[in-house]
Amino acid sequence: MQIKNVKINNYGKIKNKEILFSDKINVIYGENETGKSTLLHFIINSLYGISKNKKGKEYSDFERYKPWSGDDFSGKITYELDNNKKYEIFRDFKKKNPKIFNENMEDISKEFSIDKTKGNEFFYEQTKVDEDLFLSTLVVNQQEVKLHKQEQNVLIQKIANLVGTGEDNVSYKRAIDRLNRRQLDEVGTQKSREKPINVVQREIENLENEKSEIEKYVDIKYEIEEKKNELQKDINSLQNENDFLQEIKLLDENEKIEKEKIKIKENLKNENTEKINLIKNKISEIENDNKNNFEEKDFEKKKKKLEEKNNKKINSEKNIENKNKIKNIQKIKNEKNKLNKKLILIFFILIIINILQFIFIKNNIFKYIFLLTVPTFLIFWIIFIKNKNKIIKKTEKNNKIIEEKINLEINNLNNEINLIEKNNLELENEINKLKNNFNLKINLEKEKIKNKYLNKLEKNEINYFLNLENINYEKEKIQNELNNKKIELHSLELDKKNIEPKLENLSNLEEKIVDNKNKMLTLKKLNSSMELVKEVLTNSYEKMKKSVTPKFTQKLSNTISKITNGKYANIIPNDEQGLLVELDNGNYEPASKLSVGTIDQLYLSLRLSMVEELSEENMPIILDEVFAYYDDERLKNALTFLNEKCKNHQILIFSCTNREKEILEELKLKFNIINL
Repeated sequence: MQIKNVKINNYGKIKNKEILFSDKINVIYGENETGKSTLLHFIINSLYGISKNKKGKEYSDFERYKPWSGDDFSGKITYELDNNKKYEIFRDFKKKNPKIFNENMEDISKEFSIDKTKGNEFFYEQTKVDEDLFLSTLVVNQQEVKLHKQEQNVLIQKIANLVGTGEDNVSYKRAIDRLNRRQLDEVGTQKSREKPINVVQREIENLENEKSEIEKYVDIKYEIEEKKNELQKDINSLQNENDFLQEIKLLDENEKIEKEKIKIKENLKNENTEKINLIKNKISEIENDNKNNFEEKDFEKKKKKLEEKNNKKINSEKNIENKNKIKNIQKIKNEKNKLNKKLILIFFILIIINILQFIFIKNNIFKYIFLLTVPTFLIFWIIFIKNKNKIIKKTEKNNKIIEEKINLEINNLNNEINLIEKNNLELENEINKLKNNFNLKINLEKEKIKNKYLNKLEKNEINYFLNLENINYEKEKIQNELNNKKIELHSLELDKKNIEPKLENLSNLEEKIVDNKNKMLTLKKLNSSMELVKEVLTNSYEKMKKSVTPKFTQKLSNTISKITNGKYANIIPNDEQGLLVELDNGNYEPASKLSVGTIDQLYLSLRLSMVEELSEENMPIILDEVFAYYDDERLKNALTFLNEKCKNHQILIFSCTNREKEILEELKLKFNIINL
């Protein structure tokens, strides 16, 4: 793979800059603070994306390289894979995913997987090199080789780690030591005392002892529960009996109420019958009075009867009024009869006198004058009779009115009788209906109650209670027994309540025991896991030592021999001392005794020896100020080695001096200089 060019629109301090790279050695020259690190991070962030995570640093890459002015924060990188396929990546660093174009400028962004955290993983899918591996092998930073004498052991350890495990920050010995310490701290052993597994074991033993002391109350609780259950059954049975009697009692009371209703209606009917008889008697009396007053001719008899009648009805105003009217009519008739008799007598006297005066008196004038007395008398008599007849007619008319009133009163009384009789008929129907429904209703209710308690009470109990004469006595007896049972049950509840806190503590103890056993199981699992990890790590390390380590050791030895002109030709990893270096005289010395420059060479040699193993692609090698502490001789050897052994790799050398340029020119090696 080769990076062809980058175009930076706005990134950090670089703005509107395009850089072309050659496929061999590229020297990016610039004084300090001219943008070398910015360009390096632009390349890395274009391929893998920019992170907003600080990762232990003061600022994240996003915060560090975001331009201070303008909204644009973008650029693009063009590269070619070993299969000659070219790709152009445009990134707006404010967005997670880039736009990816092929050599035909077709957008192929969707052809690659997208991780929620990392974004589009196109470069990993193309090279199988993730960002961490890229930074730990292909990019060698100035900070990794810029060591003082007292810090060289750190780099020696990294080299030993790379040789032993393939990762410069992973040490088998340190990993085993850390696992052992963690195993002791987080689990413990049988010989330790205050470690988690010892604490949990003691807690389980204490809890088990406490549990055995409390378990004796369990049997007491069971006895109380059994007594409670028996009492509750008795209470339920007595309560059912009591409820049954209560319903029967209510039914009896309802029966009495229904009977009382019938009785009230019957009394009302009897009252109506008596009332009808009284009204009929009154009608008979009125009819008799009317008949006696207007049909009898003998006034004295009428008078006598009226007096008798009035003696019976002392305060009756109508009878008194009728009596007075009858008296007046009779009086008028008597006077008329007497007067008629007198007038007839006078009339006959006048006739006799006229006959005599015609015989004895000779005077014609006197005779005719006297003769006029007869017609005059007749006229007077006729007028008198007429007036009397008027009075009698008027009186008879009044009597007729009175008779009509009496008839009206009789009709009203008859109507009242009809209404009362109708009411009585309705009452009779209601009484019959009540009587007909009464027994059926009572029987149905009894059957309903019986069925309701059929599953709650024995059949003989139900029949016994249904036939009880004194329900109240039996109910009181059951109620007393029920109260006694409830008191006994309450006493058991109190006993249980006193025991429950201890039993609850037992439950808590059991939970704690289970919890601690789970903790113990977890600790044992953790211990087993750690033992398994140590076993796997040891097996892997041994396998690595037998297969990978010799390969890396051989490559490392060849590389360091080339860079040091054969001064150090053999490197041997050692579990105790890390790395041993074979000297010219054949003696082995710890690498920590070498000079800082030699250690730098050793570390660079190891990184370069791993390049071929990273990917099927020939990945670029990026060196950021790594030759700062190389003398000219070492720098010549290093650049010669890079040119010969890494000829299939594009090399980017970032430098703030002209030493690399001058030595490359001196060696007459082809390179591309880029001035920032």
